[in-house]
Formats: sequence, C-alpha cells, structure tokens
Amino acid sequence: MTATVKNIGRGALELQRGDITALAVDAIVNAANVHLQHGGGVAGAIVRKGGAIIQEESDRIIAARGRPLETGEAVITTGGRLPAKFVIHTAGPVWGDGDEDAKLRRACLSSLRLADEKKLKSVALPAISTGIYSFPLDRAARILLAAAAEHLAGQTGLERVIFCLFDEWTFAAFAAALAKT
Repeated sequence: MTATVKNIGRGALELQRGDITALAVDAIVNAANVHLQHGGGVAGAIVRKGGAIIQEESDRIIAARGRPLETGEAVITTGGRLPAKFVIHTAGPVWGDGDEDAKLRRACLSSLRLADEKKLKSVALPAISTGIYSFPLDRAARILLAAAAEHLAGQTGLERVIFCLFDEWTFAAFAAALAKT
C-alpha cells in the first residue's frame, strides 16, 4: 500500500492507495447518492463487505426524514462487518448540476464535522464524486484536500483524515494536489 502523510494542526492528512472497506478506522465515508441506495461503486462495495445492516439503517434514515439527503449533507450508520466502526454517508455532486465545487467542499466538511460530533479520531474518505458522477479528478483532489486541511487546522478532535484511493491514477492526482496544499 502506498502512503503519504502531511501533518496539519494536531492531526495528519494521509493518502493511501487501497481498499477503503479494509481500513480499521473509526469511520469510512461512503460517496452515496441522495436516496442512500448503495448498489454500485464504493457504496456497493461497502454494503457487500459490511452487510445488509448498512442498507437497512440507511433506509431507516431516509424513511425517518421523509426526504432524500441534500447534496453535500452527511449521515452516519454503523459499519456492520467492516473493520470501521461507522460509515458516514455523504451525497456528492453530479458534474453538470451546478455549483459543484461548493457542493463537493460541503460533502467533505459535513462528513468531517459529523465525525467530530461523534468524537471519532480517524476517518477515511474516497475520491467523492469522481466515479459515475464524473467530477474532474484533479479538481476534486484540490477541493477535497483543501477542505480536509482547513478542517484539521481548526478546532477538531480528529487525529487522522485519510483519503483512501483505489487506483494508482487517483492516488497520483491526490499526491500532486497534496504537494501544493
């Protein structure tokens, strides 16, 4: 596994290449759709590995709210059989829907704030919205890393914010952006 670390405030911003569902952290972030239906991509992998309880809890969240998530909003479920204790689900923006940069920033920050509310120490995020939502990778890397660095530089109990990136291409884009952060 390839890894890169940058210390910010009292915490560390890390890049890792690998499978986010294998990380033993307090929470992993799921790049979810607004309906919390976890069928494909990162969301599908999380439910396949973590178990049906994650989808069941997601369904209960949506039913209790009576509406889908807003883009950039985050909610939390248990981690089921995952090594992570929790899954934070955030709805990333679809490229072309408008105001994508602000929505992506909000998705990252709302996830990190929720981790803080739950007094978590470590959280891992994927490259939110860069898959089927078609957000340009280099642009997403800059926005996500800047938001995470801003959060770590502020009042937070988080000790580790990890971007777990599945392939070498994505890892390289994030590493280039981190070098400029």
